[in-house]
Amino acid sequence: MNPIQGLHHLTVMASDPQKNVDFFTQVLGQRLVKVTVNFDDPGTYHLYYGDETGAPGTIMTYFPWANAVRGRRGNGEIVAAAYAAPVASQDYWKARLNSFEITFTEEVRFGSPAVRFEDPDGLWIELVFEDGADVPRFWPNSPVPREHALRGFHSVTGWVGQTARTEALLTGPLGFSKVGSEPDAEGLRTRFRGQSEGVGLYVDLVERPGKPHGQFSAGSVHHVALRTVDDTEQLEYQKLLSEHGYDVTPVQDRQYFHSIYFREHSGILFEIATDAPGFPDDERVDELGKHLKLPAWYESKRASIEARVRPIVNHEYGVTIGGQNA
Repeated sequence: MNPIQGLHHLTVMASDPQKNVDFFTQVLGQRLVKVTVNFDDPGTYHLYYGDETGAPGTIMTYFPWANAVRGRRGNGEIVAAAYAAPVASQDYWKARLNSFEITFTEEVRFGSPAVRFEDPDGLWIELVFEDGADVPRFWPNSPVPREHALRGFHSVTGWVGQTARTEALLTGPLGFSKVGSEPDAEGLRTRFRGQSEGVGLYVDLVERPGKPHGQFSAGSVHHVALRTVDDTEQLEYQKLLSEHGYDVTPVQDRQYFHSIYFREHSGILFEIATDAPGFPDDERVDELGKHLKLPAWYESKRASIEARVRPIVNHEYGVTIGGQNA
């Protein structure tokens, strides 16, 4: 069994779906690679953003619940998602954020410059300027030029009351290596690295003893997914984590990958997701994100589902999805 490679995707709650689409596609230059629904609540979209094909390590996903209030950051959750960006692109990205009137702050983290700002619902999005692995597959229709394109995830940041128990999970059964620690505005930040040379390698934990837990709502991370190679290896992780005392779910078919979930001791919900089959499994690459895609068990209800979801415009094609009979 191989150690965890790194980050697969992040799933977040949103409010207005169109604002979400506009932010990720028009501001950050990410492709809307899949429009489907929450399999447990088919009246709600599940929106996926990433590189041209939605490669693991580039995927941000959102459940937009209309009119949801903002959540509150706190212990026991992921509070920030960081993308890697080229070192030479710092001025470009600062100017771009200013052009969209997006307020940002600057800092240096483990020797690399970074900027932090919020998505439309308050999730911290960060750009870490650090040369490393290139984006797996650049989206040629991105409004961001190739030389400045985001290269997939760099890291996520979780707030915890105690680092030690979550560290034992990461460096134990999951196979991450500890990079080091440094002071953070909220407490001591410790970094862990997945075992690959690709994108999305890091999980940061910030220790905040005695601080309150977060309140889940719009702008809150539901779970962070880690990468595993295939179904066989996923089952090995399911068994290993159970042996370490974690309550792991049965395998869930998420259409574009298979998933198991478990909550670690601080409260963060983790998923382990397979790389395959991927988003081009039911759409051609040149049509990804153009249609509302439903799993087979919901196709008989397509008309009612399309009437329930709010219409959204995918700017890549100039098409409106959803809301046909609303």
